[in-house]
Amino acid sequence: MADPKSHRRASGSSRRASGSSRRASGSKATRKRKLTWKRVVGRIAMATTIVALVLAIVAVVGALLFYQRTTLPDPNKDFNTNTTFVNYRDGRTRIGSFAVQNRTTIPYDQMSPHIKDAVVAAENRTFWTDRGISPSGIARSVVQIVRGGEIQGGGSTITQQYIKIYYLTSDRTMTRKFRELALAVKMGKEKSKEEILRDYLNTIYFGRGAYGIQAASRAYFNVDAKDLTVEQSAVLASVLNNPSLFDPSEGPNNSKRLLDRYRYVLDGMQEMGKISKAEHSKAYGQLPAFPEIPLNSRYGGTKGYLLTAVRDELLNNGFTDAQISGGGLNITTTFDATMQAEAVKVGQAYRAKVAADASPKQDPNNLHIAIASVQVGTGEVLAMYGGDDYVKNSRNWATTDRPAASTFKPYAAVAGLRNGFSLRSRLNGNTFTPAGDNSTVRNEFNEQYGQVSLLKATEDSINTAFVDLTEQIPNGPVAVIKAANDAGVAKGAGWDANNRISLGTAEVSPLEQAGGYATFANDGKQVANHVVAKVTDIDGKTLYENKPKAKQTIEPDISRDITYALQSVVKQGTGGRVADLGYDIAGKTGTSGVGDAITSAWFVAYTKQISTSVMFVAGDGGNGDLDPYKRPGDGTFFGGTYPAMVWADYMKVAMKGQKNIPFAEPAWVNSGSSKDSTVNPSSDSPTPTPTSDSPTPTPTTESPSPTPEQSSAPPSQAPSEPASSAPPQPSDPTTSSGATTTQSPPNQPTQQATSSATASR
Repeated sequence: MADPKSHRRASGSSRRASGSSRRASGSKATRKRKLTWKRVVGRIAMATTIVALVLAIVAVVGALLFYQRTTLPDPNKDFNTNTTFVNYRDGRTRIGSFAVQNRTTIPYDQMSPHIKDAVVAAENRTFWTDRGISPSGIARSVVQIVRGGEIQGGGSTITQQYIKIYYLTSDRTMTRKFRELALAVKMGKEKSKEEILRDYLNTIYFGRGAYGIQAASRAYFNVDAKDLTVEQSAVLASVLNNPSLFDPSEGPNNSKRLLDRYRYVLDGMQEMGKISKAEHSKAYGQLPAFPEIPLNSRYGGTKGYLLTAVRDELLNNGFTDAQISGGGLNITTTFDATMQAEAVKVGQAYRAKVAADASPKQDPNNLHIAIASVQVGTGEVLAMYGGDDYVKNSRNWATTDRPAASTFKPYAAVAGLRNGFSLRSRLNGNTFTPAGDNSTVRNEFNEQYGQVSLLKATEDSINTAFVDLTEQIPNGPVAVIKAANDAGVAKGAGWDANNRISLGTAEVSPLEQAGGYATFANDGKQVANHVVAKVTDIDGKTLYENKPKAKQTIEPDISRDITYALQSVVKQGTGGRVADLGYDIAGKTGTSGVGDAITSAWFVAYTKQISTSVMFVAGDGGNGDLDPYKRPGDGTFFGGTYPAMVWADYMKVAMKGQKNIPFAEPAWVNSGSSKDSTVNPSSDSPTPTPTSDSPTPTPTTESPSPTPEQSSAPPSQAPSEPASSAPPQPSDPTTSSGATTTQSPPNQPTQQATSSATASR
């Protein structure tokens, strides 16, 4: 029989064996399961790695393709412009400028080393060693994107900033950022660091309307960029980060903010070894002084009229707006700085004086004085005063057409000499009604002169004689207009071809009249007025140079006779107020009126070198009445009064240092012809009261009563006139219909000419 204990031991062993077997079986399953999970994880890891590698390869390939295909785009056009400068005729004295952005691009070596160091210290201290990008800046951008925010603008290198401004936009998008990074790397390989810093400093905005370091140096410290000090450089490097926050002129708290950043820049310059500890300590305490710099009002004051004239002329000569405003041109004008200053000074002084002297006093803002001065023989406009502030009122009275009054009569004289008349030819100086006309031609104050020579008619500005002349010339009105055009005066409003055209209803600008009379001074050779002498580009290459050509448009001998007649006006006629300047002067007065109102008063005259025109008008449109501005005691506001006075005061300075050049002797064209002793009869012509050229008038306060010798004898070599006891020496010419300076006899009413839209004055 088996031993029970043995059985139990065997049974226990069996159980242990069974348990061991079960444990062995469980351990194998667990190991199998663990192996399976390891394989899965391993496979996932491998797959992930493969995917990551593939994505990395794709990203690298994509980045390479993006890099290869990314090229520098066209620059933002406004950042590729330069300021155009406009100078007086000396080529150095500045009038003003044109600009899209106020910028003057300069070479690297014309930038102070301090500004280069300061900007690097402020914006990108690793600039000289980095590859044009900032890894930390990129990382911050990625974090922002992951968080759902927009890309931040800070943290960019100088290269990135330059690319963003010059080529791209300021949009905070990933696409723009990728392009910026690619272009930065590419530019870092294609350009030197010096070139990148130069372009950056020529592009960046510094506030105060200044783009680029040269404009900023001028705007903040009134120095050139090459002369910037350590302190000034640290200020500008601080400001460019955000001008609205750091420019001390922009707000009360900006100075403190600027001082903090200024010190940050100085610290960086010292850490970089660009300034010594002593230089750092000297600059650290406070900001440098900011000089008083006038705000740039490009068109403010009187210079706006000059700049506008320059721009208009350049446009007419083929330049574009883009070239003028942003082409970095250097323009030399014809304007003389001294003469221009004097024209403004005299014009403004008389504007105030005339208004103050009037009784009662008048508003000077309602009075307009225009002065235009032209170089004889070249057409160069030397000075032009046509207003006090272009920004407040852009109308330039020096280029505004107004009725020329009797200053138009010399063109009628030219037409007469071209058609068989001479300075000796006799004309009707009395009131008359032209054949087939319904209106009577009168002289001022109904003055009766009898038969007068063309010379005398010019000297005393006798209306009836010039209407008579125009009537006798074949197709006379057209001939008068042609003479004016030949002198260089363009046809405008009021140029109706009627027999009153010579009385000055034709509207002409002071500048055109100065040019027209310059043709007489130049012996009939006409040269177009112009204000631009030369234009060079940013590199100094000449793009345009005005080389005017003179055209013989009026016969030389006729021009000499016209000049002789206009000398007579100055020596003993209505322009006597300018006779004592010490130069040979030829000129003409003019006064235009409508009804009882004087609407324009002129004095236009020339020496052999300079022709100058002066015009007075009143009211917003220049159609107001000048008579309220007349001097106490004067009968009316004549061209021989204030306009002649303005001309004389201006020309004293304009002619300073120049020698007197006598005019050529008269040619006496057609002298001795049958017209010298005939006058066009008219059934309406009254019999002259006196038998001489003019009656003895009661002199006005305009000028002293002349002696018989002075008033009856014309300048040397003049033909003989009928004897006269004392012909009038009017202080002013007639205008639209020929005003004399005499007064009406007692109890005789003053009669105005009713023969044209502009009344006789």
